Parts: sequence; structure tokens; C-alpha cells
Amino acid sequence: MRAGGQGEYALEGRVAIVTGGSNGIGAATVRRLAAGGATVVVGYNSGQERAEALIGELPGAGHLALQIPMEDTSAIVAAAEAVATRFGRADMLVNSAGVTRAVPHADLDGLTDEVFDRILRTNVRGPFATIRAFAPLMKRGGDAIIVNISSLSAVTGLGSSIAYCASKAALDTMGLSLARVLGPEIRVIGVSPAAVATDFVPGRGREGVEKQAAATPLRIVAEADDVALAVMAAITHLRLTTGSTLVVDSGRHL
Repeated sequence: MRAGGQGEYALEGRVAIVTGGSNGIGAATVRRLAAGGATVVVGYNSGQERAEALIGELPGAGHLALQIPMEDTSAIVAAAEAVATRFGRADMLVNSAGVTRAVPHADLDGLTDEVFDRILRTNVRGPFATIRAFAPLMKRGGDAIIVNISSLSAVTGLGSSIAYCASKAALDTMGLSLARVLGPEIRVIGVSPAAVATDFVPGRGREGVEKQAAATPLRIVAEADDVALAVMAAITHLRLTTGSTLVVDSGRHL
């Protein structure tokens, strides 16, 4: 049994893997982690050029762009093996990769089986497969953390599509289960934003995000870096937190 009072989680000398790290919340998190002293693996699906360009902007050395596609379990396993070979450790895993399709909730026929299955494969099975592949390496270090980027849609049932809401609810519940079985070596924390000013949702511009923000108590438009800061707080300061989800929504849930 470990004692408390360990202090802030230091990033220097540690390795972080960020899936979906070439864009949006993932890229903002990569920048924050590197600025804090971590060596970062920027996971991407098809954004190799973006990932490599991002690495060129980061402080520090040794960062790596690595394909970690959420729909390909064999590629995820290969990525974990590549990290083990190159770094010999994995201390932080941020599951930021995700996908959605804007389908009105009343349009049941518009949410086809193909769209539904792809969202669940990418947003639920993909993070699970990634955690499963990296967990042995993370456990080896004895003090690791997984952060799953969720969404307020998991709680409200409001979002780009019914399938997206369902996928994030599943991600949150999966985090509960994993927190129980991966401790004490690994903490599992979710970070749940409302609408964020990125290009994640097709067809939703900044105007739509600003409209949602205006209806919240804080009336602040969430930027990708706001979510990245919450991820950093979970990693560095919430040392006794696991199996919980942090809401980052300007009070939209109220």
C-alpha cells in the first residue's frame, strides 16, 4: 500500500501517448505535456503530416509521431510495441481520438448501422484496445495515468448524434470498470467538455459554439487548450482521483 503526500506528478523523464494528437484537443494536450517536460508520442490516424509538423514546434527532444488508428487493433498493438522498444516505458495515455457524424436525433433512419458502428468502434472499442495494449507497459512503471476525453453528451444525451452520445456514455462507464482493475498502478480519469471551438463536428462552426457558450453560467467559449489544461490538472494534481469524470463545460450542465 502506497502512502499519500506524493506531491505533484512530475512530467520530466516520463513518456506520454496522445491518440488523436495531431489536431484539436489532442494537439493542445500534446503542447501542454511537452511544455511540462514530458516526451510525447503524437498518435494519429491519417494526419501524419500534421503530427510531424506539430513535433517540429514542440520544446524538448525525442518526441515521436506514430500511427495509432482506433479502428485497427493490430496497428494499436504494434504501436504499443514500438513505444516499448523505443522508450521502455509509458506513463501517461490520453485517449483523445474520436469521430462523430452530425445526424439530427429525430432522424432515426439517417443514423445508419454503418455510421453507428463506426462511431462505436472509434470512440469505445478503440480506446479500450489502446488501453489494453499499453496497460502492461504502464503498470510496469507503477505510477501511471489514463485520461479519456469524453463529452457532456454522455450525461445530457444532447450532441451531434445519438450514437455519439451513447459512445461517450460507454466510455465513461468503461472508465469506471478500468479504474477498479488497473489500480493501484494506473489512475483512470475522464475529462468531459461541452462544445469546444474545434472542427471536430462537421458543419458546426464557431458561431454554433459561441451560441451554446452564451447560454451557460460562465459564458465562456471553450477552446481546445481549456480542455488540455483540465487534462494537465488530472495528470499532475489529482493524485488520489480515479474512476471520476471532470466536467469542463462553463456550467452548461446546470
